[in-house]
Amino acid sequence: MSNKKALKIAVIGGGSSYTPEIVEGFIKRYDEMPIRELWLVDIEEGRHKLAIVGELAKRMVEKSGLPIVVKLTLNRREAIEGADFITTQMRVGLLEARRRDEHIPILHGVIGQETTGPGGMFKALRTVPVILDICKDIEELAPDAWLLNFTNPAGIVTEAVQKYSKVKTVGLCNSPINFYKFLAKEYGVTEREVLPEFVGINHLHWVTAAYVNGEDKLPELIGAGRDYTATNVTAFDWDADFLRSLGAIPTYYLRYFYMKDKMFEDMKESLEKNGTRADVVSRVETELFELYKDVNLSEKPKQLEQRGGAYYSEAAVNLMHSLYTDKRDIQTLNVRNGGIIDFLPEDASIEVNCVVTAQGPIPIPLQNVPEQVKGLMHAVKTYESLTIEAAISGDRGIALQAMVNHPLVPSVSVAKALLEEMLEANKSYLPAFFENEHAK
Repeated sequence: MSNKKALKIAVIGGGSSYTPEIVEGFIKRYDEMPIRELWLVDIEEGRHKLAIVGELAKRMVEKSGLPIVVKLTLNRREAIEGADFITTQMRVGLLEARRRDEHIPILHGVIGQETTGPGGMFKALRTVPVILDICKDIEELAPDAWLLNFTNPAGIVTEAVQKYSKVKTVGLCNSPINFYKFLAKEYGVTEREVLPEFVGINHLHWVTAAYVNGEDKLPELIGAGRDYTATNVTAFDWDADFLRSLGAIPTYYLRYFYMKDKMFEDMKESLEKNGTRADVVSRVETELFELYKDVNLSEKPKQLEQRGGAYYSEAAVNLMHSLYTDKRDIQTLNVRNGGIIDFLPEDASIEVNCVVTAQGPIPIPLQNVPEQVKGLMHAVKTYESLTIEAAISGDRGIALQAMVNHPLVPSVSVAKALLEEMLEANKSYLPAFFENEHAK
């Protein structure tokens, strides 16, 4: 076991269905990263889920025989105080807010997705003020702690923390780790033997190299039409000519941009038949929590992988372990740009490979940023930065500009209609926009 001090970890959003995966990760890594206390935190509306997940977490730890104390609380400050690592996996507004984020845009003829387009914008508007409030507690009660954020939209949330707080933060997503696993499986090797290069921002990246034991297999993968996908994004096949001329493999989220017509029709049809992804997730979560209630269950159930965010927690534990042990391995993270992508602002959050040290991740200079991806990347980053500004200020004019600048929103009239309807639907979560309105 490591001689370094045992850790206190706080998981904000501890009642999440993902929690058993992160607990499993902590148990597996205990010899190298001993944990003294694991605090699972939630809000009053999540009390019921926290109790169920928390009891499962305790059974998992008891089965492992490890001296980890699991504590459940609705008091965020006591969980944060003196913590070494804090992770956030929360959904402001719960699944009902996600349902609105997805349903309303579709009714206006626009892609409705929880992290992309108008839905992602409103998830960010609700989340940024809350995450910055959490950061005030961290600055006061755990100033040396690392905040590992995988609350979506992870890039926007991470950038907001980097711009408006002093907290040490890194954002992460399960999309890159999914590609590592896909690449390793494709060539029958371990994940340590593969190294893809990612270029872009969160949920908008391209794989521009795919090394397997030092040999770039990207041309081979593109030629064979091979790519990776996820359970939460419909896996329409990429056009072969498009992929060859792109010279990169797009993340599955880029289907919303490159296949707008197909993806929208698929969403519209799903809405009419079975509901959107939010409705599917609601059903999956209901089943998961029924499983979690079983007092004989003392491990992460296989069904959790259906949730759509599989390996989020594995990515978080990997990052925590590397920061704790100064491992200096390469991970794909959301970090401050600092000139790595020269046409984006220095303080923008980007998603690229980094060397993870005890002092934090160091972004690795990129070999190749294809000309043909720059325009879309810049446009979406402009939308993201405006969204952060709107979330901080509650300014409807800035929010309108954010909406208009998103490539998936077709016109000012659609943007205005969406903004007004979605603000009204989120009124209880976005008081700043209504205070400013009354002040005029």
